[in-house]
Amino acid sequence: MAGKGTPATALLAKQKVSHVLHAYDHDPRAASYGLEAVEALGLDPARVFKTLVAEVDGKLTVGVVPVTGQLDLKALAAAAGGKKAKMADPAAVRRATGYVLGGISPLGHRSRLPVVIDASAAGFETVHCSAGRRGLEVELAPGDLVRLTGAVVAPIAA
Repeated sequence: MAGKGTPATALLAKQKVSHVLHAYDHDPRAASYGLEAVEALGLDPARVFKTLVAEVDGKLTVGVVPVTGQLDLKALAAAAGGKKAKMADPAAVRRATGYVLGGISPLGHRSRLPVVIDASAAGFETVHCSAGRRGLEVELAPGDLVRLTGAVVAPIAA
């Protein structure tokens, strides 16, 4: 891999998880980081997942959904055992994850956060998500993503 690694790639290496990194030149003008990855890498958009952070009853919680969909905040709250969810403050997200917006990986956060992965991920042999910086995606088995994040799997995409 060209360039330096990320906490996500370090975790994958440490855990000896089979994965493939896909790098591309990030365009800072891109309207959607996930769709930019789909186009730049020629991927099936249903297999590319974005990482969003919300507050569920005041606790930061990660939702991982297909880039073509949106995070259903009610479904995320229910899956996380809470009542109410709202999108988290970007500064709080950076502090908790260690990642910048548009490069948030579901893996390797600075603080351990609960993770909920949309159930559609289970339908694929591999899925793609951010590897921890803009312009770097990781492809791995959804089961490995669930195991490494301690995620709950639930239908959270709208």
